[in-house]
Amino acid sequence: MKILVGIKRVVDYNVRVRVLPDGSGVDTDGVKMSVNPFDEIALEEALRLREAGKAEEVIVVSAGGDECQQQLRTGLAMGADRAIQVKTDQQLQPLTVANAFLKLVEREGAELVILGKQAIDDDNSQTAPMLAALWGRPQATFASKVVLEDGKASVTREVDAGLETIEVDLPAVISVDLRLNEPRFVKLPDIMKAKRKPLDVVSLDELGVAAAGNLEVSHFEAPKPREKGIMVEDAAQLVAELKNRGLL
Repeated sequence: MKILVGIKRVVDYNVRVRVLPDGSGVDTDGVKMSVNPFDEIALEEALRLREAGKAEEVIVVSAGGDECQQQLRTGLAMGADRAIQVKTDQQLQPLTVANAFLKLVEREGAELVILGKQAIDDDNSQTAPMLAALWGRPQATFASKVVLEDGKASVTREVDAGLETIEVDLPAVISVDLRLNEPRFVKLPDIMKAKRKPLDVVSLDELGVAAAGNLEVSHFEAPKPREKGIMVEDAAQLVAELKNRGLL
């Protein structure tokens, strides 16, 4: 079984994001970029499934310019067998990414696609459900535990009320949550070996996917500073202050 894992290049979660002065986007000049944390967890789970004998090959995929090859090499250093770059200079919307994944699934004959539940830059959480719909296969989102057995995936999901366990037939799409696992540390020898692993480059045109979308981001704005809080002496003063602010 082949497992396809999507990884996205994002601003590192330890970096304070700065909006450009004209509000046209986020300043990435000289900023540390990393693999989206949820995608690292997705890759770790795929590697564990391969190590347990449930899969034969793990392929990492990323869409973007040549700069995303750095994150693909990180995925190879973690243990992925191959990497595929969907080359484009455009900012892709989730539907376009899902369509590109569908073409790769068909080309590679993958039986399982594991994605992070969302990217920390846009928080859309849309690609996995869209891919499942386009592919016509089951989906299991927000996974905190995954067990493969007899052509099925038993997935424990994190939901508002707690946890629920569902069973889906393979092929399927799974999106993962933070508590699924702890990604392994990448060692220097593995980074050196990753440079010799195959990295395929394919364009959107070669996949037959159009980059056009119907969503346009018009402006970026940093969150407004929080107002300074006040100390109250008792519950009565708290209620009075809330009423004064129109919150009660």
